[in-house]
Amino acid sequence: MTAVAVREQAPVEAVNEPRERLEHLCDPGSFESLRTGVSSANLGSRARPGDGVVAGAGRVGGRPVFCYAQDVSFMGGSLGVAHADSIVRVLHLAARAGAPVVGLIESGGARLQEGHGALAGYGRIFRASVDLQARAPQVSIVTGVSAGGAAYSPALTDFVVMTDDARLFLTGPQVVHEALGEQVSMEELGGPRVHSRNGVCQLVAPDVPEAMGITRELLGMLPQRFGNGPAPLAPATPPPDLEPDATVPTQARKVYDVRDVARSIVDGGHILELSSSWATNMVTALARIEGRSVGILANQPRRLGGVIDAVAAEKAAIFVDACDRFGLPLAVLVDTPGFMPGTRQEAGGVIRHGASLLRAFASARVPKVTVILRKAYGGAVITMNSRDLGADMVFAWPQAEIGIMAARQAVGIAHRRDLAGAEDRDAALADLASGYADEHLGADRAAAAGFVDEVVEPRQTRERLAWAYAALEGR
Repeated sequence: MTAVAVREQAPVEAVNEPRERLEHLCDPGSFESLRTGVSSANLGSRARPGDGVVAGAGRVGGRPVFCYAQDVSFMGGSLGVAHADSIVRVLHLAARAGAPVVGLIESGGARLQEGHGALAGYGRIFRASVDLQARAPQVSIVTGVSAGGAAYSPALTDFVVMTDDARLFLTGPQVVHEALGEQVSMEELGGPRVHSRNGVCQLVAPDVPEAMGITRELLGMLPQRFGNGPAPLAPATPPPDLEPDATVPTQARKVYDVRDVARSIVDGGHILELSSSWATNMVTALARIEGRSVGILANQPRRLGGVIDAVAAEKAAIFVDACDRFGLPLAVLVDTPGFMPGTRQEAGGVIRHGASLLRAFASARVPKVTVILRKAYGGAVITMNSRDLGADMVFAWPQAEIGIMAARQAVGIAHRRDLAGAEDRDAALADLASGYADEHLGADRAAAAGFVDEVVEPRQTRERLAWAYAALEGR
């Protein structure tokens, strides 16, 4: 853990006071603080109850939640023994109650004045956070500069929300300059643009009130505790008056935004996209279908044609594992030409990351429903939640193509000698490819062979997903 020297800062504005932030997060009048300790260090008049953190419990959407907010006006929000005690107590109480925890993080890291006691405090927080991972959701809202152990704390939680002013790093610009001679600003080192692109941060908000609004929405889609059934149903709202295939070109190589398809089948057309700037060729989002919270995983043809590379596979595997832990059914929207080839991908461990996605799908016990929109070729057919990998149901749109590879590539290999001797190679290739596609790649062929459960019209997608989840969950 990077320890940093801290000093008292000028009081922040009233709207930024930790208690007021927690009251804003919780339902009106529901937040109650917990009595916290006083620093054990010889801090004289600077010591005060809470020791740089306000902790308590309240309700969000009528459901219990535990929460804490670090007080940057007191010694930079640095962590000492009593400060750690307050956070650990909140985590233990949440584990006992089976309730989510939200932490508002802004801290200079371990307090130098308390030495080993501060470092040990981080160890206790990390252990309590890991213990809670099997019990209830955890969300971190990073509201300012957080360094050292204060960067690890949010990274151990399920979701990290950063405000535009937040900065998150293990070692600050001064240490980077002294160690490497590199001049870098705090924003360049650990701003939300950095962490939204590397997967550390799932959501970015312009300010603290917006971040808390996103957090309230997020908590509303998650179960109160793990292993206690899915998240509660909400009143169902109809999707927009838009056909799911309205923006999907029939030509396999033309691009579109798969989020438009997702919006056309979910309640109110609203999706809460996670990690939208990381591995953008794979979309991960939360939404509702007929009031039921679901996780949406989709290839994104708008980026790299929807091809799966190592980073996209990693992002998808993390998301599938999370949805399984949260008890969220999965809707997998497939439109991909396969895995990205090349030396860079192989060197980047695409096999390992692809295997992680296979493992995530195969081990997930939540309802898993796949919809093949336009194409699925090669190993991606299996990797994107095939029936044989463990999908509960697989639907396909009528125009979808499913096979080892696209028709032109397949006949280019299988009929290379015939094509080499053809007078008009392009015409011969097109004719052979059409025949191959009709015989081997059509959705109806896959359904006849049992690899697809049902060929559905695009307008039926929402209805069939809702039916599948109701049947699989028994509600």
